[in-house]
Amino acid sequence: MIEVKDLSKSYGSFLAVSNISFRAENGQILGFLGPNGAGKTTTMRIITGYMPASSGTVIIDGLDIFTNSLEARRRIGYLPEIPPLYPDMRIEAYLRFVAKLRNVKRAVVDDAVDHVMEVCGLTSMAGRICGQLSKGYRQRVGLAQALIHDPPVLVLDEPTIGLDPRQIHEIRELIRGLAGKRTIVLSTHILPEVSQICDRVVIINDGRLVLEEQLSEIPAGTSLEEVFLQAIAKETTSGALSAEETLEEVGAGHSTQI
Repeated sequence: MIEVKDLSKSYGSFLAVSNISFRAENGQILGFLGPNGAGKTTTMRIITGYMPASSGTVIIDGLDIFTNSLEARRRIGYLPEIPPLYPDMRIEAYLRFVAKLRNVKRAVVDDAVDHVMEVCGLTSMAGRICGQLSKGYRQRVGLAQALIHDPPVLVLDEPTIGLDPRQIHEIRELIRGLAGKRTIVLSTHILPEVSQICDRVVIINDGRLVLEEQLSEIPAGTSLEEVFLQAIAKETTSGALSAEETLEEVGAGHSTQI
């Protein structure tokens, strides 16, 4: 489970993230949406312990990421927007290296590496050099390194950005296959990605929360694009709406068009 409470991040006088709160339940895939520059990556870095917050708390699997950082981070697998690969290392050697960094027990390293390579479709590529991989396979290796220590929480920042349609489909299928056992936060600005694989959506704009809702609660016949655009437009003009107000307005507008 992930719970974010009253989270803010300032850079001098610039407020990048402003008092946002949301949660992802055990086994859920939460889509974290927002326009470019909305504060998604900053929030992901705070959640994963890579960056301190100015205020607020983040609870990861029952542990505070700020006061119990080491134990909380052991429960997180993180794929940043640019996968943290060493271009001169071969895939299998790189994953063994990450396993050691993640304190995977020596007795189970072989099994852990074999398992993540199989899950991520890398078994036949074990000897390939990371720097010679396509963008799609670099993303697969990035996912594998995030999974190597079998974390209960997975945080993915723009996992399909820059991929071709076939690669996007493959990575989405990989992520969908990880649901249930893990709580996943998927940060993206690609709306179909959230519609296809997520259970819950959080939308932020200019660092502020504008919507948090189960996808199943979106009115029938209403697209996520409509909900997204309405939430962003309304927040820009008059402040954040509640989830109920946003969905009611979108539903009413949709009915009027029909």
